[in-house]
Amino acid sequence: MSLDLPLLREHTPGCQGRIHLNNAGASLVPFPVQQTVLDYLALEQEIGGYEAEEQRAEEMDSVYSSLARLIGAAPQEIAVTQNATRAWDMIFYGLKLRSGDRIVTCRAEYASNYIAFLQRCRQTGAEIVVVDDQPDGTLCCESLARILDERVKLVAINHMPTNSGLIQPAAEIGRVAQEHGAFFLLDACQSVGQIPLDVAELGCDALTSTSRKYLRGPRGVGFLYLKEKHLSYFEPPMLDLHAATWTSSDQYKLREDARRFETYEIFTAGKLGLGAAAEYALEVGLEAGWQRIHRLAETARDSLSQLSGVKVRDPGALRSGIVTFTVEGRDPQEVKAQLRQAGINVWTSTVRSARMDMEARGLSEVVRASIHYYNLEEEVEALVSQVAGMAR
Repeated sequence: MSLDLPLLREHTPGCQGRIHLNNAGASLVPFPVQQTVLDYLALEQEIGGYEAEEQRAEEMDSVYSSLARLIGAAPQEIAVTQNATRAWDMIFYGLKLRSGDRIVTCRAEYASNYIAFLQRCRQTGAEIVVVDDQPDGTLCCESLARILDERVKLVAINHMPTNSGLIQPAAEIGRVAQEHGAFFLLDACQSVGQIPLDVAELGCDALTSTSRKYLRGPRGVGFLYLKEKHLSYFEPPMLDLHAATWTSSDQYKLREDARRFETYEIFTAGKLGLGAAAEYALEVGLEAGWQRIHRLAETARDSLSQLSGVKVRDPGALRSGIVTFTVEGRDPQEVKAQLRQAGINVWTSTVRSARMDMEARGLSEVVRASIHYYNLEEEVEALVSQVAGMAR
């Protein structure tokens, strides 16, 4: 299984003149995906927004099939939302919680999710339980199994944290959750488009993700998956005339599919772009893409770890395309700025985005270089060379 790198880079004009290693923030959008968005915006300009949506209704509907194929779901289990946070919120805030109920999560949980946990616990009297890590930094599934009882209403983790290359054992977590009848919500923001995913193998009841990261779609759109068996009773926390039908003056009826989690108004061109990005990822090949991402990221880690004064900060046995590191005596923001001047895009992750994990490891901020399949070996070498110059 191989990738057509020249074609992939030809599709990615942003590769010319810069090295983009900020794919965990927002990937460079390939030309076919970008053109899908632009063509639709041009149509809206020409004939009107409602009219364009009506004319392209069949393509709009195909977005659900594309996303379903991407993660091994059924189209009726997919909803398209304004972003990944809204997708996650629609599931999380739709769960019924009361005093004494438990939310189980991991130490590397993302800030937005954990803040939501805190808010609902204050509102309902529920409580948060953080599962112990194994020595390699992944969630300990044996500890998870011991925690799971009738009080646990939710197991919620992010598959790949924002602040390191850690990959959580999501399929094993899903198996344990299923055995104990716990609802499993998987935040797959960094993993969709990066590695092959199948919701049946993952054992998740719900999954949420974004368009803009490794999937290489436009910003301002995301999606969720909810297992079909939950659709009969799972009511979203907010509704509108798209999610439900107003059947009489005092009654409404919910949609029967996952689109009950949507709202009428959305970035329609972005929705088509999301579908195009899913098709593009499937055409490129998820397994081939993942193998290249993994190989390049491990090369970067190996090379950076050999530099005096540089520490790679990625836990886990199997690690993602996110490579985090620090340079002794250099503020991560300074490293980011100098790399930008050299034409290399990276980002930083701070304690504010993953407080428990960062504090436990004695870190306040790290440099984050996130690698995609369209990056070259020479680009990884350029990153290492520039960091070596700062470490001297």
